[in-house]
Amino acid sequence: MTKLKISKTIAGKTAVKAFLAVALLAGPAAVLAGDVSAAGVKATAAPVMTDNLAKFGLKKAMDLPVTLESEGLSYTLHKIMIYDFKSPEVKKLQKMYGFQNSTGSIDSPKYLIWTKITLANNTNKTMHGGGSDIQRLIPLTFKDGQITDTIWPRKYASKTNSKEALWTYNLKPGEKITSYLAYVYAGEFDYFAIRMLYGKNFVEKYVASE
Repeated sequence: MTKLKISKTIAGKTAVKAFLAVALLAGPAAVLAGDVSAAGVKATAAPVMTDNLAKFGLKKAMDLPVTLESEGLSYTLHKIMIYDFKSPEVKKLQKMYGFQNSTGSIDSPKYLIWTKITLANNTNKTMHGGGSDIQRLIPLTFKDGQITDTIWPRKYASKTNSKEALWTYNLKPGEKITSYLAYVYAGEFDYFAIRMLYGKNFVEKYVASE
């Protein structure tokens, strides 16, 4: 019986050493991915990043996704990432989707804001429009008196209901679209509010309070 216990212990230590040898070859991230035991490794799922608001001094009052609804129009913000307009991330997005260096309202953007959204039509009529209509109906605000301006993806602008980069949309009653919409911004960051100006209702949610 004693010999059997010793054999199991030795086998267990051998398994751990074997795992650590492989993990060290793979890099520190492999070791941090889970707990090491004689039985193996328990993988820990990495948290899904839905925003980088904290980078700009904004403390969230609620987690994403956030949904606003009014008279059958539903808007859900799943993800928002803010990038310096001169960053490699923005250069990559410009190459992929054809974003320009300015808009009619903002000549010299400081930031590009990349959002993942769902727009749902729960009314009894067809909804159609473009990114500028979404901006007008559902403005994003980071500081009083300063606007965010939607920027059109030239390579996808003529495609209706694009799931890659949204601009033109046409939703029949009961239809919805999940896609990505980009904005440019040249202001500062005090808070982050989403507002819906549709029908007779005014709806707002402060994702990050002042």
